[in-house]
Amino acid sequence: MSSIGIYGSLGRMGVAIRDILAEQGVKFAGGADATDDPATLAAAADALVDFSTPAALESHLAAARAAGTPIVIGTTGLTAQHHALIDDAARDIAVLQTGNTSLGVVLLARLVREAAARLGPDWDIEIAEMHHRQKVDAPSGTALMLGEAAAAGRAVSLGEVRVADRAGLTGARAEGTIGFASLRGGTVTGDHMVVLAGAGERIELAHRAEDRAIFARGAVRAALWLAGKPAGRYTMDAVLGL
Repeated sequence: MSSIGIYGSLGRMGVAIRDILAEQGVKFAGGADATDDPATLAAAADALVDFSTPAALESHLAAARAAGTPIVIGTTGLTAQHHALIDDAARDIAVLQTGNTSLGVVLLARLVREAAARLGPDWDIEIAEMHHRQKVDAPSGTALMLGEAAAAGRAVSLGEVRVADRAGLTGARAEGTIGFASLRGGTVTGDHMVVLAGAGERIELAHRAEDRAIFARGAVRAALWLAGKPAGRYTMDAVLGL
């Protein structure tokens, strides 16, 4: 069985992933955190999982690439520059980047894409999310993942239709836009709801995370699936065979 190494092993997700590895009897290749050498871990593991910080991503990708080790990236708050680094690394190694490793959220995104594709632009799409008070990025990576799914269903770029800040006299809602609302408080693991609102009717597609272990299980499943795959950029859809 493949061994899995964790970047960010001392964080919330890192600890949760270690628990799932032990639960499933998967070999833990080791962890690397802020002061550790990422190259040592990359050389020791059959697959890597990264839930660290955006600032550390470049060095983690470089280490994985040098060792030829596949890597699952669950770190959120990534910029266009980070995605360019991922695209470049995927020329040499297997890389799976996702805003959420929950299998339920992956299926939700597929449902959102299908709904957006089937309904016309006169159906407004709004995405609301809530997380614990310590979360540092907004909208969440999952909310953006759901927004990308909705935009893909409509064959548009999310960057062109995204609205993430409504305050004051904003005027009427522009047709075809995709709105985002972020709430922070308490110890909420992660709630997401996509609202498709038409004239006189409304569809609500939602997911509520009750335990951080769901993300850890998905991350481990993705890493085991990715081990041994040829170079390329992969998604959680492929892990589920969607």
